[in-house]
Amino acid sequence: MYGSPNTAAAQQVVNCRLYCDGRAVRDIDIEHLDEVPDAPGQLIWIGLYDPDEEVLAKVQKRFGLHELAIEDAHLAHQRPKLEVYGDTLFLVLHTARRQAAEFAFGESHFFIGRGYVVTIRHGPSETFAAVRARCEAAPQMLRKGEDFILYALMDFVVDNYFPIIDAMEAEIEQIEDDIFSNRFSSDDIEKVFGLRRDLVALRHAVQPLQDICTRIMRFDVPLIDRDTYPYFRDVQDHAIKASQGLETLRENLGSALDAHLMLSSVKANEVMKKLAGWAAILAVPTAIAGIYGMNFKVMPELEWVWGYPATLAAITGACGYLYYRFHKAGWL
Repeated sequence: MYGSPNTAAAQQVVNCRLYCDGRAVRDIDIEHLDEVPDAPGQLIWIGLYDPDEEVLAKVQKRFGLHELAIEDAHLAHQRPKLEVYGDTLFLVLHTARRQAAEFAFGESHFFIGRGYVVTIRHGPSETFAAVRARCEAAPQMLRKGEDFILYALMDFVVDNYFPIIDAMEAEIEQIEDDIFSNRFSSDDIEKVFGLRRDLVALRHAVQPLQDICTRIMRFDVPLIDRDTYPYFRDVQDHAIKASQGLETLRENLGSALDAHLMLSSVKANEVMKKLAGWAAILAVPTAIAGIYGMNFKVMPELEWVWGYPATLAAITGACGYLYYRFHKAGWL
């Protein structure tokens, strides 16, 4: 796929940087990770995008990551979760972004251990360059260590949900306007169900975050200092807000579909009323013409000079009376 292993690794490694006491020291070549010794106050932050087994093996060997977690990180398609492997935290979060006119979902995996943070992105997702820049701009906070970086990453992922939620809300409002202004067509049904599918996918990404934040703040989770608990509570509050917003949108979309069905039913009833009214009016001349079309020799007014005009007048009068009554009743 690539020209050489070094080129392949370079394309998969977004960033690999060494920090000491909250400040960036230098970039590290992924091929020379083993040459960087552990030291107090030192931290290595690696960012990967769709890495292959070779790159993951280098990271696993350097930090002693669990093989099951590495397997999950390579295969992706994991549910949002937090797992503890000894002194290492392994988190899976689902990310979302707007691509053209559609919503796309990806995955981000985090390995958090003493002296290292490894982020792995799969599929469509925003780069974590903004998180890294924000952390580097606040060395006094970055000095707190791995747990602060984990907070910054989770906060970034959760905050990126809100523009998606706002875009979905705008689409649902447009659907509601189209329904009540008679611009909603059968072609829009596919759009509605596509939006409903995206709502469900985003809801499955957001809801587990509440439990993940709760578990992070438990005493049995390593690396997390009590001083950072308020930060994770803030992430949890944002996750709850996003979850509530999605639930509201789901209800609004369901209400819009119910309104569409009710309006369609009302329109169908109006059409049936019109058809029934005209059918009743047309039944009068049909019945009279059927009677006089039987060709019996002895029939009322058959020899009467004014018989034909009188019959037409009776038909016209009966039809006019029926039209008047149906129109008054709102059927025509």
